[in-house]
Amino acid sequence: MRSSTAFLLVVGFILLLDDRTTWAQKYELKLSDGRVERFDFEQKGIEGWKTVDGRWSVEEAKDAPSGKKVLVQRAVENQFNVIVAPGGPYTDADVSIRFKPISGREDASGGIVFRFSEGKYYVVRANALENNFRLYYYDNGRRQLATAAVQPPALGQWHTLRIAAVGDHIQAYLNGRLLLDHRDSRFKAGQIGLWTKSDSVTAFDDLEIKSNKPQ
Repeated sequence: MRSSTAFLLVVGFILLLDDRTTWAQKYELKLSDGRVERFDFEQKGIEGWKTVDGRWSVEEAKDAPSGKKVLVQRAVENQFNVIVAPGGPYTDADVSIRFKPISGREDASGGIVFRFSEGKYYVVRANALENNFRLYYYDNGRRQLATAAVQPPALGQWHTLRIAAVGDHIQAYLNGRLLLDHRDSRFKAGQIGLWTKSDSVTAFDDLEIKSNKPQ
């Protein structure tokens, strides 16, 4: 009797995992073939980028995911630090970035800014000091839209953030796992950028932007 019950529990758990996998595969946002832009900071650095706040610079790093150079944010006195990449504005986009939280006592985060326009934007961020992964919008203040519980990304290690935004549908990934699935229509289009908070010192590399509806 016990063995039968255990068997049924195992089967049920496998089916649950299979359902989740099927859901993710079925509903994962994908863009049709379009333009792909890549920034690895090896040749151009941050020429053409716009610093909104923070101290952003290209530095050499022995553990760079590709090449020898990465983008690092080192300001520790601001509430938020944002830099905006050239290109865009974009409506639908699929964006990924490698990031490494280096240090921070109050915060040790990295994020992707998207649909940035006139100081308003969405941001998805992960924080090495917190066990959550969150989507916010910023409009004269930051407001949370969605959150998921996660194992905090380790300090001193490279991780991958990714967002896909198609119309009002937004999905966000941490290290290849789809964790956030949300709808919000307040911002229609804008540029792509990078983000940290407070005293986060964070490195970034290999920004990739896929888009099929440039404005």
